[in-house]
Amino acid sequence: MSKNDTTNNDQPINTSSSQTQAVEITNALPIRLHAFDLARHVVISPDGRRFVVATSDDTHLGRGYITTVYPQQNDYLTLVRLTILEATSNTPEEAIKRHISVAHAIQQGKLKDLNKFS
Repeated sequence: MSKNDTTNNDQPINTSSSQTQAVEITNALPIRLHAFDLARHVVISPDGRRFVVATSDDTHLGRGYITTVYPQQNDYLTLVRLTILEATSNTPEEAIKRHISVAHAIQQGKLKDLNKFS
């Protein structure tokens, strides 16, 4: 068995990407980027619930740039199989803008409103 066969695909992978940008969002916690990530943050809603907002480059899969929201449990466990929101952008710049607007909407308690327009 090769070394790559034993790799857990759910583990974060740091890659240096020319598209990775330092995105700062007030009152959001940055987390380590995964492969193909442009930005990733933990965002807390007014009711105290935590969500991970991740924006990734999925152009290699023909999907464009994807911004996804996942719930976070126990302050650390990201429930990636329970996608709450997924939105596609055509450019990295548009994707970063969407990432920031989604994070701000969560902070303002407007996540349900985003689901209507995605």
